Amino acid sequence: MLFGKHINRYYLRYGWLLLLGIAALVAVDTNMLKMPELYRLVVNGLNSGEGVLADGTVVAFDMNFLLDEICRPMLFILVFMAVGRFLWRICFFGSAVRVETDLRGRMFDRCKDLSRQFYEREKVGNLMSLFTNDLETVHECFASGILMLADAVLLGVMAFYKMLRMHGLLTLFSLVPMILLFAMGAIVGKSMRQKWQKRQEAFSDLSDFSQESFSGIAVIKAFVKESKELLAFRKLNRQNEDTNVAYTKISTLFQIFVTLFVESIICVILGYGGYLVHEGVFNAGQLVEFIGYFTSIVWPVMAISQLIELRSRGRASLDRIGDLLDTPVDVEDADDVEDVPPLTGKIEMKHLTFRYPGADYDSLSDVSLSIEAGENVGVIGKTGSGKTTLVDLILRTYNIPDGTLFLDGHDVNRIPIRTVRKYAAYVPQDNFLFSDTIGNNISFAADGELSPERIEAAARLSDVHGNIDEFPEKYETVLGERGVTVSGGQKQRISIARALMKEAPILILDDAVSAVDTGTEETILKNLRETRRGKTTILIAHRVSTVEGMDKVVYLEDGHVAAVGTHNELCETCPAYRNMVELQKLQSLSESKEAAK
Repeated sequence: MLFGKHINRYYLRYGWLLLLGIAALVAVDTNMLKMPELYRLVVNGLNSGEGVLADGTVVAFDMNFLLDEICRPMLFILVFMAVGRFLWRICFFGSAVRVETDLRGRMFDRCKDLSRQFYEREKVGNLMSLFTNDLETVHECFASGILMLADAVLLGVMAFYKMLRMHGLLTLFSLVPMILLFAMGAIVGKSMRQKWQKRQEAFSDLSDFSQESFSGIAVIKAFVKESKELLAFRKLNRQNEDTNVAYTKISTLFQIFVTLFVESIICVILGYGGYLVHEGVFNAGQLVEFIGYFTSIVWPVMAISQLIELRSRGRASLDRIGDLLDTPVDVEDADDVEDVPPLTGKIEMKHLTFRYPGADYDSLSDVSLSIEAGENVGVIGKTGSGKTTLVDLILRTYNIPDGTLFLDGHDVNRIPIRTVRKYAAYVPQDNFLFSDTIGNNISFAADGELSPERIEAAARLSDVHGNIDEFPEKYETVLGERGVTVSGGQKQRISIARALMKEAPILILDDAVSAVDTGTEETILKNLRETRRGKTTILIAHRVSTVEGMDKVVYLEDGHVAAVGTHNELCETCPAYRNMVELQKLQSLSESKEAAK
């Protein structure tokens, strides 16, 4: 059995089901221990030609006695045991399935609340192994653990009592090896738990490497690095093999010792029991009956050995799951958040300084910026200047100091995070599409079912309808994993359509048109200006042509706001921005000449 704060609740929740299973187990074990008595009647009847009825009457051992006193009761016992075993399987294994389902739900619920920082630290392969191997181990330990423990205790105690009543000294002799077995199990159990944990970690590393390789297969093939990846996989695969072999060795060694101890007990019973029969203390039937009781104890002994192994594995897996469930949610609502009126899109930053957790330098430093509701704002700057960080903080992806960021005049830390994100739509730099239909990907941001006309309208605004219409199944086309079946530009435009479906007061596009040509870019920007009048739009870009038509352009440099104004104003007042404009013009001119050749 497993105990811990994350699993103890289930013993109370499903206690009635477990008690019903234990009751069925008691009934099965009680009837099982009647079988050796029937064996005794058969052996003694064959030897003496006489049978003994339940009231002690001696009768002839004939076919009537065999059918009425042995075969019929045995058949009844077998049927009763079959029904009882079915019942306790339903109770124990059914409750284990419910435990696994609830644990998985709690784990997923915790995962959805954890911040981006957690996913930057944890690998997908490790998380997937928690949801598969570790949960299956806990499931097995919960179901089989209760069964093994209850059956070992109940069947073992009842059989031991019957053996003790028959002959105390023979019973004590047969228990000496079992005491040694329990002592060895306590020592070996800790080592098995450690080796199982290493096995799970090795499996996580292998899963994560495989997941990354499959996701990046196009890059691997493009650089002809199949052999390198194969060698790396073989190394991890060998490590996984070694940890499995190490665990299997100690597990197998333990099972061998269990078998050795059990066989040694049989030798003791046959040797000393045969002597007792010779001396007339026992008859042959009683020795067979005693061996039958001991055979019933063999399963509890084996169950205890398996339980030690199972609990070692279950404890290690439960610890790993517990680490996930105990991971603190570091980005969450403050205690004093309050409901606010619907946000209109006014954003203000006052001396905002931000450093990523664990970083050595500030990504944003003393940023002061005001964006009025309904403004179209372009954010531009060199790579690493803090553009993405700026918009991530608006969405409360990370914790920020109080009094540095305001939405509609409210401190963002005093607004519920769900409210902040409810009134904002976001197109991230790394466009992610689900392995679903194009229509479902576009409608993902909206609540409830949407008409095909609305989905198509959003696709037209992002200038991707023409591409979708060329697919054989149009909006019902199912995309591959992460949208690999469409081009980079199509992914960007489908992501933009998804954001537009939300019709949020704040729209943030993080380099969302970098993979489209200038003509498509102009169409998208024109549609945004026409459909989002009165709503705030923040557009991060690397090309000056993308932001020059905005109401306001914010130029970032090394985490500072170097300049704010219209495109023409920045060209006059900001040398760094003017230099960027000139360089991009020269680059565009050079590309045009190359294309003309």
